[in-house]
Amino acid sequence: MSVQNVPEKLQAWFAAHPRFVLAFSGGCDSAYLFYAATVCGADFAACYVKSAFQPEFELEDARRLARELGREIDIIELDVLSDEKVRTNPKDRCYFCKQRIFSAICARARALGHELVIDGTNASDDAGDRPGMRALRELRVESPLRSCGISKAEVRALSKEAVLFTWNKPAYACLATRIPAGTPIDGETLEKIERAEAALTRLGFSDFRARIAGGGVRLELTEEDMAHLMERRAEVCAALDTDFDGIALDLRPRIGLKAEMNWTETEKDTI
Repeated sequence: MSVQNVPEKLQAWFAAHPRFVLAFSGGCDSAYLFYAATVCGADFAACYVKSAFQPEFELEDARRLARELGREIDIIELDVLSDEKVRTNPKDRCYFCKQRIFSAICARARALGHELVIDGTNASDDAGDRPGMRALRELRVESPLRSCGISKAEVRALSKEAVLFTWNKPAYACLATRIPAGTPIDGETLEKIERAEAALTRLGFSDFRARIAGGGVRLELTEEDMAHLMERRAEVCAALDTDFDGIALDLRPRIGLKAEMNWTETEKDTI
């Protein structure tokens, strides 16, 4: 591992803020911060919040990256559904959820003797008055990638250079985002969504969403995976029929990772 894969402006940020707790989700952005903080010699702890909103594979990815970097992660178990403001799923549910999650991380940081908490928000993220971003501002969570002007594309390129397996990991929103606002969230529904998405992954799909629609599920797939769905339609139905009354396909293609990265077919085939 070498600091050559860390921009000078980010190295300078770590030099100015040598002690902190990293909110580590296992995703591309926080994974790169985990790497960069490690090679820059920062004194930090990485905290992963385990809740009903995070699928098991995210925790597995977080643990894998920590092992590869020779580090430990601090796992905080949190019952987000115990909060009625989260459970009732209003339009600003993300605000209340982020408040719960980052308040727990801030409390753990204080217990560990750290005053600063950072997250992986990058310069490409819309930092307008989104509910989740408002919660981060209120809790004074710092976002070094954003403050250093490092975009999502740069994070992916730097992660690839550093040989992090997360470099091409698709963006993944929490399971609660699969449930329409105003529809109460319960553990059973979240488990159904996680089972559906795990089954689709096993069947070779990637960068998709399985959203609750009435008593059924609506699949959002990339252009490439729509043809794949027709080839494996019977297997998809068999995997999802147990949990859902109906299975629908959104005919509007999801903009996937290939489009985000503007890959050529050759580049896609090498990953």
